[in-house]
Amino acid sequence: MVAGLLVGTLDVVLDSSARVAPYRILHQTQDSQVYWTVACGSSRKEITKHWEWLETNLLQTLSIFDSEEDITTFVKGKIHGIIAEENKNLQPQGDEDPGKFKEAELKMRKQFGMPEGEKLVNYYSCSYWKGRVPRQGWLYLTVNHLCFYSFLLGKEVSLVVQWVDVIRLEKNATLLFPESIRVDTRDRELFFSMFLNIGETFKLMEQLANLAMRQLLDSEGFLEDKALPRPIRPHRNISALKRDLDARAKNECYRATFRLPQDERLDGHTGCTLWTPFNKLHIPGQMFISNNYICFASKEEDACHLIIPLREVTIVEKADSSSVLPSPLSISTKSKMTFLFANLKDRDFLVQRISDFLQKTPSKQPGNSIGGRKSSVVDLPPESLPAPQEVSELPTSPSSPLGSQPSVSAQEVPTASQGLLKVFQKNSPMEDLGAKGAKEKMKEESWNIHFFEYGRGMCMYRTAKTRELVLKGIPESLRGELWLLFSGAWNEMVTHPGYYAELVEKSTGKYSLATEEIERDLHRSMPEHPAFQNELGIAALRRVLTAYAFRNPTIGYCQAMNIVTSVLLLYGSEEEAFWLLVALCERMLPDYYNTRVVGALVDQGIFEELTRDLLPRLSEKMQDLGVISSISLSWFLTLFLSVMPFESAVVIVDCFFYEGIKVILQVALAVLDANMEQLLGCSDEGEAMTVLGRYLDNVVNKQSISPPIPHLHALLTSGDDPPAQVDIFDLLKVSYEKFSSLRADDIEQMRFKQRLKVIQSLEDTAKRSVVRAIPGDIGFSIEELEDLYMVFKAKHLASQYWGSGRPAAVRRDPSLPYLEQYRIDASQFRDLFASLTPWACGSHLPVLAGRMFRLLDQNKDSLINFKEFVTGMSGMYHGDLTEKLKVLYKLHLPPALSPEEAESALEATHYFTEDSSSEASPLASDLDLFLPWEVQEALSQEEQEGCANEDIQEKRGGTGGIPWSPLVHCNPSQTVGEPSATSTCSSLSEKGTSPPDYRHYLRMWAKEKEAQKETIKDLPKMNQEQFIELCKTLYNMFSEDPAEQELYHAIATVASLLLRIGEILASVLTEAALVTFFEKRVDLGLKLKEQKTVERQFSASSDQEQPGLSV
Repeated sequence: MVAGLLVGTLDVVLDSSARVAPYRILHQTQDSQVYWTVACGSSRKEITKHWEWLETNLLQTLSIFDSEEDITTFVKGKIHGIIAEENKNLQPQGDEDPGKFKEAELKMRKQFGMPEGEKLVNYYSCSYWKGRVPRQGWLYLTVNHLCFYSFLLGKEVSLVVQWVDVIRLEKNATLLFPESIRVDTRDRELFFSMFLNIGETFKLMEQLANLAMRQLLDSEGFLEDKALPRPIRPHRNISALKRDLDARAKNECYRATFRLPQDERLDGHTGCTLWTPFNKLHIPGQMFISNNYICFASKEEDACHLIIPLREVTIVEKADSSSVLPSPLSISTKSKMTFLFANLKDRDFLVQRISDFLQKTPSKQPGNSIGGRKSSVVDLPPESLPAPQEVSELPTSPSSPLGSQPSVSAQEVPTASQGLLKVFQKNSPMEDLGAKGAKEKMKEESWNIHFFEYGRGMCMYRTAKTRELVLKGIPESLRGELWLLFSGAWNEMVTHPGYYAELVEKSTGKYSLATEEIERDLHRSMPEHPAFQNELGIAALRRVLTAYAFRNPTIGYCQAMNIVTSVLLLYGSEEEAFWLLVALCERMLPDYYNTRVVGALVDQGIFEELTRDLLPRLSEKMQDLGVISSISLSWFLTLFLSVMPFESAVVIVDCFFYEGIKVILQVALAVLDANMEQLLGCSDEGEAMTVLGRYLDNVVNKQSISPPIPHLHALLTSGDDPPAQVDIFDLLKVSYEKFSSLRADDIEQMRFKQRLKVIQSLEDTAKRSVVRAIPGDIGFSIEELEDLYMVFKAKHLASQYWGSGRPAAVRRDPSLPYLEQYRIDASQFRDLFASLTPWACGSHLPVLAGRMFRLLDQNKDSLINFKEFVTGMSGMYHGDLTEKLKVLYKLHLPPALSPEEAESALEATHYFTEDSSSEASPLASDLDLFLPWEVQEALSQEEQEGCANEDIQEKRGGTGGIPWSPLVHCNPSQTVGEPSATSTCSSLSEKGTSPPDYRHYLRMWAKEKEAQKETIKDLPKMNQEQFIELCKTLYNMFSEDPAEQELYHAIATVASLLLRIGEILASVLTEAALVTFFEKRVDLGLKLKEQKTVERQFSASSDQEQPGLSV
């Protein structure tokens, strides 16, 4: 026994495949002393399965052989053939995973019961800390799960955690857990340590958790990159998925570092040096090669960055090597710049790769020179642009509601082919502006000198000198050009000529929810600026926002986009503003502009964390006042444009396009630091907001040459003691001096940590909103509803990776209320129904589940949402006896009963169109809506002509049924009276009586809205085929019940009573056994617990120690 425990422990720790199986099937003949192993298994169930296969496929054949030797030869050949065929299928082909990795993946699926669709990414040896005892075992990281297995001295530990449930993931080192990884879910904390390479493991876990958060955000499942190039030297134990994720991480870092388009893929990188002519040095760094760009980043962070688009390259040649300049490579561009790289390890291969990419690069692309920026939208001649003094005479457009046309059509309004600031600002000579003009002239000259020394355009050397010039302020004449360069928007605009014009053409005249919101916010976009007080600016803003909404319907339009876009239009053409908006929304501020502003909430969490670390005195006070959550969203979403004077905020935008989000965080920290003493003395949130508002409104730009624009928050500065003015350049200087320790990679790391918290917090909020939206009479407790929601949501998410017919993205519509966002199809509902239904129907269960699905699918889209699901479950669990019987009864009538399940579909659906019985269902009034238009018109005319006739009222269901809706059966032009058996819609007008007061209509509205209690008599009658199906279901439900025989006898009695009284459900109520069966209570909580186990197909107590098997 002890030896067996030791062997089992070593087997897991060493990942040995030599563990002797406890169950084996052996082949031996009478005259032989040799046993041949035919099959082995780790459980009795597994070995029984093998034995059944042998009985079916092998044992019957052995009887035809005469000699024992022939039998042995045949068995050996058969088994060897099966093994050879299996090994052939497992051999890696092309990019398939190596054999050892395949073996680990099969072991993972077998150990944790994972389906074929669950892909293993990598596995690591580590220890799981259970209490204070480390459990050595193996950590398996799959696309959707974290799994751990350990077998130590007879104790077995098995863990499975879904990535979508992780709320915290961090690497830390404490005295108790040395260099460990902590994984938190909502209900437990897990610690893993003793990794061979903890950095690699943690990085992969971060990537997988990020993918899971993306699934929760937009239901995008993981799709393997089929275009990933095959490795030159295949790694022995690295899967294709691991290489895919590594490549994605490198691509994201590459694109973020050099602000490249989202579809750019890194091909490779190598160490080298770059000759920099401005300081005559060879700077060491890394060269990066991709499909369309050659980039360089120095080892020293601010020394030099370089981006060379291949569309600009004219010559790539190998220069002569020397001891000073080994393996040099020269690259020349159309702008007459030459870049000299050296110390390249594999220069010949590199030149070949660049040549291959150059051959695929289009030879001619319009607008390659940024110095002469040109829009694909047709430029207007100068005479067609309005003169500054004529601008005020242009007609203004009121906000157009959905479906209405703007006052000036797109064809009548000139297209903004240059920055609106040039159109609406008087072109005064610099000399007339005095000191400000001289300062602006000096800035322009400084930038011209910089262009001369470092180059101009996309191929410019970007150094610490460039940042220094940006911090001093970009001159207005160069602002649009440099924004395009630093953001990377220029690359996308040049490579997509005519794209914006095409979008404008497609979106013109189209209306949607996004265009309605755009129209509403157009006149709220910098209304104090003259450019947006007339139709030229308003129309340009409308076109840009609408074009982007059509480009990216996932975002569509979000508030604050109008403010940012209006500023972009001041310094660039419409097309340039559009591509700047693309760069802003999709790359520089990811997930900021959507319905849940997730990106802004993530950066708000970073801001709070930085405040705790860098301003500890203020942090606790700000948290108590709740100020950070109030201020940071408006600061971040609008880049301070909505809270600062325009001339000052635009300087922050300059720095933002060069440095990214770190500038916004630095400035926000500097603002809090400057107001620390006043904030510490505040007693409530309103006072703190006033302090910050007055401060920001007095941040001025004394160097601006633009005329001052009144600020919307100027009222905050009114009073006897206005705060002192603060120069924006002084504020920026302080922010860099005090908070320059912020690094881009640190911010990305913090974003990951905050993203887990924010998205899981939003999911919790959504769950609470769903539970609150469920009607109170549904019967389930709050805890049960929350558990049902989590099970339902897990089933929805499982469709992304466990072989559903339609992807989850198709089933989820974020624009719908939370209650209706997650939806499942019939197969997923069948699984949930089988696990949760209180009615056990054996083999008949799939049929009953299909009928219940069709009954709940009210809109016939082959999907049901959570509200429909809970409604169905409530009827089975918390309905009274009559309600449960009605549910069961409806399951055997159309639409629950499909036409294929009955012999006559015509009879089965007869009650939808006509019921000749004397007691028609009052539900027919609702079903009339589905009748042909001519039939509805005839019925309406019939009622108006003789509504007082008792026969018609009885035909509609009598006074006890659901009353006719006057909206359907009354003439809208007539006065509506109170519906009754003897009054008509026109009776009031005929009698000439005065109309009733508003209380009468309120009572009538409440009566119509009140849910009508459906009785047994309201149900349609059942035909013979449907009754037979009902009997089948009842017999299946009663099988294996303790009172099975008594229930069968009761059903027989009910059937005989039916022949006499003709009421199925009424007959059921006469049998005590049937009443007891339907009224017995079922524990939903236990079924929910079992369902969570079934979903992952592994042991219910996954974190519970289990006794090991002795060998």
